[in-house]
Amino acid sequence: MSVKSEAKIEAPSIIRKKFSGVVVSDKSDKTIVVKVERVKINPKYKKRYTVSSRYKVHDPKNEFKTGDKVTFVECRPLSKDKRWRVIK
Repeated sequence: MSVKSEAKIEAPSIIRKKFSGVVVSDKSDKTIVVKVERVKINPKYKKRYTVSSRYKVHDPKNEFKTGDKVTFVECRPLSKDKRWRVIK
């Protein structure tokens, strides 16, 4: 008799971009605007400077307010500009 071995099929883990920043606006319903700052270095002069980006992040419970520090990851498109969801 042959024994059937059940191979567990694992879904490939998806690598998602993850950022943390400060909430700058919470006026929209279920959406917050998060400002992420990072430091870049000029290749020639080696001077450091900060670059900031603003992301629209999905906040389903409206729990985060302006000034809160949040962490968010990318997800499927939720609207025209919203491709991020908050995790903390």
